[in-house]
Amino acid sequence: MLLIDIVSSILLLAGIFFGLSGAVGLFRFPDFFTRVHAASVTDSIAAVLIIGGLLLQTSFDLNTAKLGFILLFLMVTSPTASHALAKSARHGGLLTLAETRPKDKQEHTQ
Repeated sequence: MLLIDIVSSILLLAGIFFGLSGAVGLFRFPDFFTRVHAASVTDSIAAVLIIGGLLLQTSFDLNTAKLGFILLFLMVTSPTASHALAKSARHGGLLTLAETRPKDKQEHTQ
């Protein structure tokens, strides 16, 4: 195997790891806002790593440009969508986990 194939494989595997860890975060975190955060952060880094690994496998032609445009599109839309989702939930009255706890429990934990 060439060095570029090894680096590409490492990037792809790291992207898969971050994608799966984001999926686990969706199920494990307690409230909506932490779930959105876990999904958005890991989604962004997973996209960069996976597309970076795929870019190394192309022969730097039209497919490289297409992958670059896909990465650019994902880097603009994914954080924007996550922000809009969290902002609309907040505007709709959804509270964080800390805001839903009774006041006496918040004083004991601090």
